[in-house]
Amino acid sequence: MTTTSPVAPKQPAGIKRRFTALRPVAGFAVGAVVLFAVAPLALSDFRLGLLAKYLCTAIVAVGICLAWGRGGLLTLGQGVFFGLGGYAMAMHLKIADAGPGNLPDFMQLYGTATELPWWWRPFANPLFALAATVLLPMAVAAILGSFIFRRRVKGAYFAILSQALAAAFAIWLIGQQATTGGTNGLTDIQGFFGYDLDDPVNQRMVYFIIAAVLLLLMALARQLIHSRYGELLVAVRDSEERVRFLGYNPANVKLVAYVVAAGMAGLAGALFVPAVGIISPALIGIVPSIELVIGAAVGGRAILLGAVLGAVGVAWAKTALSEEFPAAWTYFQGLLFIVALAFLPGGLASLVGIVRRRRGSSGPADEQGTDEKAPALPVGEPV
Repeated sequence: MTTTSPVAPKQPAGIKRRFTALRPVAGFAVGAVVLFAVAPLALSDFRLGLLAKYLCTAIVAVGICLAWGRGGLLTLGQGVFFGLGGYAMAMHLKIADAGPGNLPDFMQLYGTATELPWWWRPFANPLFALAATVLLPMAVAAILGSFIFRRRVKGAYFAILSQALAAAFAIWLIGQQATTGGTNGLTDIQGFFGYDLDDPVNQRMVYFIIAAVLLLLMALARQLIHSRYGELLVAVRDSEERVRFLGYNPANVKLVAYVVAAGMAGLAGALFVPAVGIISPALIGIVPSIELVIGAAVGGRAILLGAVLGAVGVAWAKTALSEEFPAAWTYFQGLLFIVALAFLPGGLASLVGIVRRRRGSSGPADEQGTDEKAPALPVGEPV
């Protein structure tokens, strides 16, 4: 007489699907509670201002997650789009601070201009300035991306080109001292659409705006990743020629991800200006662009939450450690990037999937004789 061990009843498929669908909603709800309730209560005004600065880098990381983590595009020039959005916002705020008919303070200091340059004048309109913070970076990315992707430039060549773009943009800004502030950039920004930024209440308002934008862009990016376009983007990353054989143009697929990531970086730069009160070439050159990528790589470039937490963590570490070890911090960042790419391509967020797969492979087999394994977390294309 043989006995069979009892089998636990399986969960109905409908309940399982509902639970899976509610997981992201619960995740966003937890994020909203942390950002809008816990952080303002637990942090001082100074620390909350620092967190607002870190969240701006996290917004850039959301775009990097889409372009690099899902599309395999190592975007080492996101500082360009961050700077375009930041300067567009700063130009409007400097005009508003100067008052009607007056020049911004740095133009009066240098004494080389008697009226606003022609390309500054449209930014006096707040609606134009707000639109430019997103549309201008997207337009530049669309022009550059159309040339690059149609010529099938990819991999390390694409990364080098994007990095060269960041260097060229920073050099151009430094050379235009009379109209862009040169090395100093646009500083001492005091107002934000009629609100005094010296008031802690208004600084908190800026923080809440940044936190809300981050959550909204994470929701948008998640929707893109799990859509048909997201699947096509991964297919282009893994096998571009097969996608071309199926009748799709890989250049257009990559261009969309590149343009969307540029728009997110531009919006992050625009929000960075009222949070910090400054935008300068030192914040948008080669090194800052690499720092943005390092944060996403360390946290998990293909997982939204990992990229966001990694960007915040690296930005916090830069503030905390660079003060004590200013000469060694840059080398430490480079080491982080190398270790993440060489030994943990999926970032710290992939550790959860690795542990689950190992537990599944060593666990008991199911009734069909196969081992249950957790699905592998997606990772970007190794560089």
